Amino acid sequence: MESGPYYRQRSWQLSAGFLAVVVVVGGIVTLLSGPDTTTAHANAAATAGPLAGPSAKDGRPRGCTTDDSAGTTLPEKAPQDVGWRTLGVTRVPVSESAGPTRIQGPLWWCYAHTPTGAALAAHVIPSQMSGSDWRTVTEQQVVSGRGRDMFEFQRATVQNTDSQSSGTAVASYVGFSVSSYTHEAARVRLLLKSAQGYAATDISLRWSGGDWKVQPDDNGSLHSPVSAVQSTNGFILWGI
Repeated sequence: MESGPYYRQRSWQLSAGFLAVVVVVGGIVTLLSGPDTTTAHANAAATAGPLAGPSAKDGRPRGCTTDDSAGTTLPEKAPQDVGWRTLGVTRVPVSESAGPTRIQGPLWWCYAHTPTGAALAAHVIPSQMSGSDWRTVTEQQVVSGRGRDMFEFQRATVQNTDSQSSGTAVASYVGFSVSSYTHEAARVRLLLKSAQGYAATDISLRWSGGDWKVQPDDNGSLHSPVSAVQSTNGFILWGI
């Protein structure tokens, strides 16, 4: 087993040759860059946001309402109202029914309390970590604890990339599956594609503060090691 910070481990950087996947899922572009003037910018303080305020009577953040009628039923297909929006260095799926239904500054939030809502959160939240507002997103959309502390410590050493202007190759989200689901927690497997083929990684989430948040590993990683996959069987495809 490799030791040291996850973002410097070769398996995390080059798993199955998918360096571009790390850009999308980990949200960190220049993983091996040395200290420079942009590192200080990476340490910008978090700003207040809607998920930090008091909740409404139903426990949801104020202004957040979603259709949760699907309950715990696992999805068999992608939501019909899915659209795609550019976020940082990639494009992410969004849905009027499953979320994020609210976008305020760097925070894309208010996901349905359903398996599909968890799947949308698994795509969007990690993709927000490349930009200069990563601390605000982390504070409000990553579960607090040792894992979040480790992620913040490691992420602060890496420069920000707020757009695709760097020319870095980026893999695409092409599908997902919900591996496990309860009202309190979910695990979503993401399918990605680049010029090298398909790869997959898992994102753990927890229902916290009335919305889905990413549950990091104790080592600070927001996702499991990326691995190559030979088939799209078992995944719900986005149809792109």
